[in-house]
Amino acid sequence: MRAEFGYPIMVTPLSQFVGSQAAINVIVGERYKEVTDQTIEYAMGIWGKEGAALMDPNVKEKVLNRARAKEIAERPHPTDTLADLRRKYGGQGVSDEEILLRFFTSKEDVDKMYAAGPARTYQSNGGNPLLNLVAELAKQKDRRTVIIQCPDFSLRLGKRSTGV
Repeated sequence: MRAEFGYPIMVTPLSQFVGSQAAINVIVGERYKEVTDQTIEYAMGIWGKEGAALMDPNVKEKVLNRARAKEIAERPHPTDTLADLRRKYGGQGVSDEEILLRFFTSKEDVDKMYAAGPARTYQSNGGNPLLNLVAELAKQKDRRTVIIQCPDFSLRLGKRSTGV
């Protein structure tokens, strides 16, 4: 959750799955050639039967007709209800969001997250030197590629042709 303009922004698991899958589709250059485990689980109905039932049948078949889907289908999946999770991980006064966070990580990890305070946000025009550097490099008209290297890290930035 991140506050922007004073309003909290909640990112649901489904929107994270969709966003991740969309990015993978663009990077790979073909829709659903590569998929995340969460996309497979969504197609199986593990994240809710409604979504799997409403999924485009051709996409669902493409997602589920792969070896990784067979592996995921063979492992045990949670069947706890929210009431079960509340008994195990929270009790009264603990939000549904925190119950789920505790389920997927641990109470200790959630406590550390809250202790760290709100997420930092950066503006490309001021606070973050890396964002400023990338913004300035993107403005360069005379070069198409920038490579940043150090012993254990390498970053390559390249401009794509627009086809115009």
